[in-house]
Amino acid sequence: MSTATQAANQTLIHIEQLNLYYGTYHALKNVNLTIPEKAVTAFIGPSGCGKSTLLRTLNRMNDMIDGTRIEGLVSMGGTDIYSSDVDVETLRKKVGMVFQQPNPFPKSIYDNIAYGPRLHGIKSKSQLDEIVEQSLKQAVLWDEVKDYLKRSAFSLSGGQQQRLCIARALAVNPDVLLMDEATSALDPISTLKIEELVQELKNKYTIVMVTHNMQQAARTSDQTVFFLNGEMVEFDQTETLFSNPSDKRTEDYITGRFG
Repeated sequence: MSTATQAANQTLIHIEQLNLYYGTYHALKNVNLTIPEKAVTAFIGPSGCGKSTLLRTLNRMNDMIDGTRIEGLVSMGGTDIYSSDVDVETLRKKVGMVFQQPNPFPKSIYDNIAYGPRLHGIKSKSQLDEIVEQSLKQAVLWDEVKDYLKRSAFSLSGGQQQRLCIARALAVNPDVLLMDEATSALDPISTLKIEELVQELKNKYTIVMVTHNMQQAARTSDQTVFFLNGEMVEFDQTETLFSNPSDKRTEDYITGRFG
């Protein structure tokens, strides 16, 4: 990782000697990684290489899987997020997540966005109105839905639903936005809109994205991490990793020799 990038963005997430097991299966092997704030970091690699597993360690979603065991350190803003005194609900408020398939709630567009703030104690209608408008504007969806906020979220197109899910994640003012293959179910035009949105959002949020699409990683990320068989093979500025990888396995993957 180049020192220039690290100097430009302070480290927000620090991962040290991380090993993760599902039962006896060793899914992540000795991962050491620093993720800078207010930048886009992409995880790439073939299916089953551990990239989504690592993403889910950042908001402790792996806790929900029986038999999961974690060794090592995952810290965010200097706090060990696996410490016994960390409240997982508070952590997930700080670390929003957008999934592969759009998953709006079976509620109105308005209530999808207001759900999180209400859960965290905001009751004022004027305050909720402001949060809904601001979140939809950040997700570049406001102009398309502002006259239809009482309509079901399911009335939106797939691409609009995914932007609604991004707005819903932003409504609770997170520090980090995790995106797990967030455009793989979308058409090319919707994908482009999400990629443009990511470039806007990184001015305020730290974004970590998993993608199978190497062109997407090259277009949208500042840093890229390449995983293979549960191991982190290489981490560098995206331009460097794609143009001059230091590991032969990285070169073989990005040139299509496997994966």
